Amino acid sequence: MSPSALEITAAVLLVVGTLLMVVAGIGIMRMPDLYMRMSAATKASTVGAAALLLAAALSFAGLSVKTQVVATIVFLLVTAPVGAHVIARAAYRKRSVSLFERTTQDDLEAYYYRTRDNEPWTMDNEQVTENADQT
Repeated sequence: MSPSALEITAAVLLVVGTLLMVVAGIGIMRMPDLYMRMSAATKASTVGAAALLLAAALSFAGLSVKTQVVATIVFLLVTAPVGAHVIARAAYRKRSVSLFERTTQDDLEAYYYRTRDNEPWTMDNEQVTENADQT
């Protein structure tokens, strides 16, 4: 008995999803700084998990399973990049994690650190400056 096209597609999605998860793990181990690690982990693992979930949806016949898979994929695609962005932004603003030593350009430095005492820029700093100029 030969496998159906649905089973072959599910098997291919399982292999692709597993390989992407392995790439995410390797990226976490090999990348030099937090920001590159988070990029590798977020992108590869999100797409890998989506491929694994799609394989599960193809393997099961019930509509409820397919609905749950679609809802889970949408949740992953929405929350993983946002979570990674928030964590990276907090680490950058706190300056607790340094950039890779071969980083040649830091575009955010001028945006976040424009005060004289090298404190992180906040809306309060800008409002205080504007209010001082008006008086």
